[in-house]
Amino acid sequence: MLNFSAIYSIIAFRIKEFLQEYHYSLLAPLTTNLLFILVFITVENYYSLSMDSGSFVEFIAPGLIIMIVAQESYDNSSATLIHMKQIGSLDDWLMAPIYRIEILISLIFTSLIIGIILALFNFFIFTFLIDIEIYNFFYFFYYLFLVIIFFSCLGCFVGIIFNSWDSQSTFSSFFVAPINFLSGTFFSINYLPDNLKAILLYNPYYYVVSFFRNSFNDEFSFNLVENIFIIFFILLTLIITSFIFFKGFKIIK
Repeated sequence: MLNFSAIYSIIAFRIKEFLQEYHYSLLAPLTTNLLFILVFITVENYYSLSMDSGSFVEFIAPGLIIMIVAQESYDNSSATLIHMKQIGSLDDWLMAPIYRIEILISLIFTSLIIGIILALFNFFIFTFLIDIEIYNFFYFFYYLFLVIIFFSCLGCFVGIIFNSWDSQSTFSSFFVAPINFLSGTFFSINYLPDNLKAILLYNPYYYVVSFFRNSFNDEFSFNLVENIFIIFFILLTLIITSFIFFKGFKIIK
């Protein structure tokens, strides 16, 4: 049976730490997104850019929200584990009456709470700069949850496998950042050549970004096959990460 008291304690501690470091965890991602928005507003006005659905800036705004949430979900979980390994506090957690899988659950739920706060905060600030509105809150939170679970699992996987900040930042630079930028965050698949378009069609994260963006439109089209593909990919990532946590790998140096 799960130790809910321990899970709650870990979540409360991580959330408190997140709020105390708001200048790094909350304001820094917001500043990055605001710079993107201001740059693209300037470019859109100068070059008269537009998308099929309307304004180019309004098109990329949901992508910016989900990109910053994905990056923070990965950074939060991976940085937590690597930092704990380096200072030795992870050993204390492992000796406490708590299962490793409960540590994983705590980190994922912490990322969910932080990701929701970050997404809503960015959306609120965006409303002062551009015309943006959430039409379908259910799908907004549904796909937001999927993104957070996927990237927090990646972060936990990296944090439990590796022991150094170099490995964590390398994985972020060569996997997390590319998958964010190349999954339709800043562009529509309709404007790509056919050979590149075929690659994106096999990228499950592209569908997550696309469906999340559609939650900002008054007409939402739900595709069952694509969503089954997404759920299968998320579950696979969760199962692999859970297995690594359960078996243990280079946990104690």
